[in-house]
Amino acid sequence: MQKNVTNFSRFSSALILAGLLSTPFTAVSQDSSRDRTYEEQQAHDRAKAAQDAKDKRHHTTAKIVGGSAAGGAVLGGVMGGGKGAVLGAGAGAGGGYIADKIRKKKGTEKREKEYKQTDPR
Repeated sequence: MQKNVTNFSRFSSALILAGLLSTPFTAVSQDSSRDRTYEEQQAHDRAKAAQDAKDKRHHTTAKIVGGSAAGGAVLGGVMGGGKGAVLGAGAGAGGGYIADKIRKKKGTEKREKEYKQTDPR
């Protein structure tokens, strides 16, 4: 029974590490094929500034990355002890960072759409 738990811990740690190492390749890529008009660029800049200001006020990025790292550490600690906790914290922090980037992008797109609709021009 102990051997099965050890093998499962090693397998799960390797799976978490593989996921962590592969996320930069599967993360959100930049859309460089689209050129924006002047008005679209202004709406984007305004939306990005508003999103960044809100996030800075509420320390959102730190909360998301820290919470994900803590959750990953707990899960890794349960599955693999101390070493698993370290790997889980790294995987959780990486996943939280990517989730935060996606959240920011979607928030900016939402604000940008609102600014385009309310633009009096």
